[in-house]
Amino acid sequence: MKAIIAEKPSVGMDIARVVGATDKKDGYCTGNGYMVTWALGHLVSLAMPGTYGYTKTTAEDLPMLPDPFRLVSRQVRTDKGMVTDLAAAKQLKVIDNVLAGCDSIIVATDCAREGELIFRRIYSYLGYTKPFKRLWISSLTDEAIREGMENLREGKDYDSLYAAADCRAKADWLVGMNASRALAIVSGSMNNSIGRVQTPTLAMICARFKENRDFVSTPYWQLHLTLKRQDEHRMFIHTEDFKEKETAEAAYQKITSGSVAAITKVERKRTFQQAPLLYDLTSLQKDCNVHHDLTADKTLSIAQTLYEKKLISYPRTGSRHIPGDVMRHIPSLLEEVAAMPGFKEYGQHFDFSDLNTRSVDNTKVTDHHALVITGIVPEGLSEAESVVYGMIAGRMLEAFSPPCEKELLVMECTCEGMAFRSRSSSIIRPGWRGVFARKEDREKDEPERDGGTAEFAEGETVPVMGHGMARKKTLPKPLYTEATLLAAMETCGKSITDEQAKEAIKDLGIGTPATRAAIITTLIKRDYIVRSGKSILPTEKGMYIHEAVKDMRVADVELTGSWEKALAQIEGHTLDAEAFMQSIRDYTCKATGEILCMDFPAMQEKVFTCPKCKTGKIILRSKVAKCDRDGCGLLVFRRVLNKELADSHLEQLFSSGSTRLIKGFKGKKGVPFDAAITFDTEYNTVFSFPKTKDGKKK
Repeated sequence: MKAIIAEKPSVGMDIARVVGATDKKDGYCTGNGYMVTWALGHLVSLAMPGTYGYTKTTAEDLPMLPDPFRLVSRQVRTDKGMVTDLAAAKQLKVIDNVLAGCDSIIVATDCAREGELIFRRIYSYLGYTKPFKRLWISSLTDEAIREGMENLREGKDYDSLYAAADCRAKADWLVGMNASRALAIVSGSMNNSIGRVQTPTLAMICARFKENRDFVSTPYWQLHLTLKRQDEHRMFIHTEDFKEKETAEAAYQKITSGSVAAITKVERKRTFQQAPLLYDLTSLQKDCNVHHDLTADKTLSIAQTLYEKKLISYPRTGSRHIPGDVMRHIPSLLEEVAAMPGFKEYGQHFDFSDLNTRSVDNTKVTDHHALVITGIVPEGLSEAESVVYGMIAGRMLEAFSPPCEKELLVMECTCEGMAFRSRSSSIIRPGWRGVFARKEDREKDEPERDGGTAEFAEGETVPVMGHGMARKKTLPKPLYTEATLLAAMETCGKSITDEQAKEAIKDLGIGTPATRAAIITTLIKRDYIVRSGKSILPTEKGMYIHEAVKDMRVADVELTGSWEKALAQIEGHTLDAEAFMQSIRDYTCKATGEILCMDFPAMQEKVFTCPKCKTGKIILRSKVAKCDRDGCGLLVFRRVLNKELADSHLEQLFSSGSTRLIKGFKGKKGVPFDAAITFDTEYNTVFSFPKTKDGKKK
């Protein structure tokens, strides 16, 4: 009997069906010589500090350096502290029985760091030493599963992948637990945290916000003139901006109704804008944010759903290339894309005999190739799922299309001894740009309407039809959006637009394609940042934490980026895991010491009059908010079902009697719902549901 362990039930069921294990049991399936079971995500995790005896937050206990680290069954936070997750404990017992009853093990968790870590922790926690093999696939189609089962790989081949995942988890524990406890000691508040990746990310957001806020705009003036030919005109801009208004006015007055312009240069140049590479997860998240307002976390969630529906390849990929063997399937997949309603018009003119192959490169494929569709026809997709699927399918069509051919036109002239220039570009053959034919792309390339379309010949003299002077001002770098923040995380905040340069530095980014969305979500949950329209802004609390630690190691973006590169080297067998962990332990000691030596002014805690007794004061704490008056008893726990109430929620509750609508609560049966938190007549917290269109509450 062979045991197969998947990462989640839905994937386990699919694999069981393909291998013939059709007899369903509680937590596993059996049949045809197989027992197929599954994890429920991370069933086993690193133990919390209390397990090692660090029950109090004191400077004497820092830094905490467990040796060895201990594994525990997954814990969940309750009003009484951390307790064992009963569902996790139950499934661990099922897995234990399955593994004990089989001769060999096949690992079928997700083919990436976290998937490997999920299995290895279960394997270690349960005390198994049996050999195991790896099912390594990039999609969940029946064909891919069968092919993978026929070509199982040796488990030991993924020891370095596990080592990288294990080091990452332990590094996060060491830095996060120690730095957060140190900050709690010097700040006097437990409701703050510091993390190996989240704090450098917060640093980038706060630094950009401050730069934008403190930017002093400088005025300048532009002089322009307009030349006319028959019914068309063209605007020419003075080649230099004027810093002083008086100088600009003097230049303006030189031009009169009788002035003429001599055309000194007319240059046409054909350029080719190469098709973009296929999507990896981060580039998909960026485009979904720009074009469809989807958050990175939402895009990842949808992509994961599409993967589990067998519609796309593995989504948590960092590669934008495919290998030659996958390329063999691309023409037939492109035929399906070209027949989709949204791409049908473009598909009628698409040349399948001359595909652009810049996305095909075996040497640039990491654990998983770029995102592609599988060819299975999608059915019953939600609107958001259709959008993300369409983005991936459309990008395939773009990537294998010819370049966009453009003509650049530069004309220069002189008038009253001053030089003026007109630049414009027009699309000759759209190539890949015709796939989505986005209006914003078109407007970017076509001549500006106000700039005009008239053309002149070099050497001719043209009367000036009109001229003007415009006051302009310098602008700050824009605030981060989710798309631009993801790009900054890829390059440690360096402004890089060249695609090849980005590829060269991507190993120095902070976080990974699979974790960046979670980092942004964590910062929002911590009440460190908020979304304002498309912009991401730091909160008062986020700025306060940043100001306290901005010059310390814990906020160093490039240092964190170097760790990501080190983890990739561990995975690639070029760096010893213990050497990396020793550097993390050394760093933890220094960073913890830095924080403990801070002169940290107490953060102003917001105090509210108790709505129940009207005399006591409500103070917000890390786990609860309670009235300080003896006998009142008003108490509000931060944890409500699956949600952690942020400071802003509690402030709303105590100042106005209700929070705003909070989305994504999950009931005991896992059914999601949206609600506000309010008080009943006894000042217990209750849910308040939004009204439907007919005025009734849901």
